[in-house]
This record gives sequence, C-alpha cells and structure tokens, in this order.
Amino acid sequence: MKITRLTLWDVPLTSHVAYHMAGGKTCDTVSSMVLRVETDAGISGWGEVCPIPHYLPAYAGGVQAALEELAPVVIGGDPVGPEALMARADAWLLGHRYAKSALDIALWDITGRVAGLPLCALLGGRQSADMPLYHSITCVAPEEMARIAREAQREGITQFQAKLGADGDWQADVARLRLVREAVGPGPLVYGDWNCGATRLDATRVGRAVADADVMLEQPCATLEECAAVRAATSLPMKLDETAHDTASLLRAWELGCMDAVALKLSKFGGLSATRRARDLCLHLGARMCVEDTWGSDVTTAALLHLAAATPERSVLNTCDLSGYVAPRLDPTGPARQNGRIRPPEGPGLGVAPDPDMLGQPVAVID
Repeated sequence: MKITRLTLWDVPLTSHVAYHMAGGKTCDTVSSMVLRVETDAGISGWGEVCPIPHYLPAYAGGVQAALEELAPVVIGGDPVGPEALMARADAWLLGHRYAKSALDIALWDITGRVAGLPLCALLGGRQSADMPLYHSITCVAPEEMARIAREAQREGITQFQAKLGADGDWQADVARLRLVREAVGPGPLVYGDWNCGATRLDATRVGRAVADADVMLEQPCATLEECAAVRAATSLPMKLDETAHDTASLLRAWELGCMDAVALKLSKFGGLSATRRARDLCLHLGARMCVEDTWGSDVTTAALLHLAAATPERSVLNTCDLSGYVAPRLDPTGPARQNGRIRPPEGPGLGVAPDPDMLGQPVAVID
C-alpha cells in the first residue's frame, strides 16, 4: 500500500463561548486544518490540527507549507505502522510538530482501518469503557464563572478548569477560584489555569490565598523553574501544560517536582505516535494525565479519546470533548459527553469521517 495524495482543508471553528485567557489570549473563531491521506488501495485516513493563536510555536497556515515540504517523503510511502514513516518525516523536516500531528493521526487512521480495529486496540488496548471530562470555564467575572460551573455540574461534570489572569488582577483570580469551589462543593476537582500568563509573585499570592480551598494550579508561569517555585511556595498540586511538550521537558518537570499532573496534547508532541511515547513515560513517572489536544473538532477529538481509552484508568486525570466546544461538528455522529464522561468512537481506525459538506473547497491537493 502506498500514499498517493494529500488533501487539506481550512475549516473555521467558532467556539460556543469565546474563551478568554491570560496574556490577551482568546479562542473565538480559529482555523482547523483537516487532512485526508489517500492510498492506492482505496483506503483513506483523516487527520486534524487546530493551533490556537499564541499557544504553540505554530500557525494554521504553516500546515500546508510543511506538508508540501514533506511530500517527497510522504507520497509513495507506506502508511501502515505510522512510526516508521514519521521517523523519515522527522529526519526530512526538523520541528513543525503541529503539522506532523495531522499527518500522524491520518496514518494511524489508515492503519486501524487496514487492521479492522479501533485505534485504542493498537495504542495499548481498551482499558476504560469511558473517561471523565473536565469543563473549561472562560475567564470572566467570578460570579459568572461560578454559574457556568454549576451548570456543567448539573450535566455530570466533576472536574472544572477555571481560566485565570485575563484582567491581570490577582485578587479577582482568588475570587474566581473560591466562587467556583463554593459553587461545586467539596469533592470535585477545581483548578486554575493561567496559560503561562502569571508572574511568579502573583501566582504565589493567589495560591497562598486559596490554600485552604482544595484547588490545583495549572501552568502559572512560562518556565518550568518558575512553576516549580510556585509549587514549592504554595504547597498546592500543579498541572503542567505549555512547558510539557516532549520527553525531555517531562523528565525535567519531574526532577523539579512540579508535575503532579500534565496535559498531553497531540499537536504539542507531534501526533499519536509521539504522544503515546510521552504517555508511557508518564506511566513510569506516576504523573496523572489529561489526554487532549490544543483545539479542534471531531477528528482530533476521536484521536485523543482513543489514546485516553488505551491508558490505564488510574493514570487518566481527564480528557476533553473538543468537538463539543465548537461549531460546526465535522462528523455530527461523533462522540458526545454523557453524564460528564465520554467514550471513543466504535469502528475501525478513528471511527469518524468528516461530512464533505462541512469542509468546503480544499486549500491544497498534494500528489
């Protein structure tokens, strides 16, 4: 079997609620790059990557350029057993993990379809029937964030991520965490996420002010060393995100003692192949994992759900239904949350396929 063509679409995804984050980051309408990899056997695979602004060293327009650069390696290559072809791609084009993520996901989709198995069976075996979701709450007024938390809790959600720092007011962030905690009561997991937007001082002040409220902090600062200092100063558990992007950063975070939990996002690491290796390292280190991606719709949601379902249940902190946060749905029959949990699609490969009417005209055809 050989790859014959790559087709790429640029699909605008609009958030049901605009997500405001620290440092002026906003997720409203963003481009998701959807990839179809075709073969001479008539089997195709789907991939997706949605690099939200100001999060990764990535931009949606770079996906097409990277795939065109990779064409001499990819076209004519064998898609089955993705890691072999991805190793050649990594040697041909250094970096650009976000673009390679869409390609890697599509290769896994083809591999699963050829094997007649869902991807979770190939990524470690199905270990969970379904996984817990967290609900991300945009950084707005504390009272409104508490209302959103109560609404999500009524739908079965037991884990809540409160975005912090959008207004640069550390005392408002204290109120956000306290009111969300009060809204959902004791027991559910509540954590505040700065997306690298806090100073060490402000994050420490917030952490100490809510130290009695049973909360976790997420990625307050832009470096692992600063995050470790906040972890030590507040004694609050910490989840890492932006600064955990390869095995070296995971090992460094573990050495610093600031990785109680970590977000494994497909486009940060470069797709399912690399994220699976990161998953296995976290299993060895004992860190709890949020298996997800930066943003996107049904294709990347299906991919991350398969990896989460193939991860030992005790090690999965949560996962994310990205397709539930945006419109349009690329595959309206894809997974949806039920009572705060979600399961991967059934069927071989990813188990989803975008509706052609949702894609529009491709931006590139590479053959």
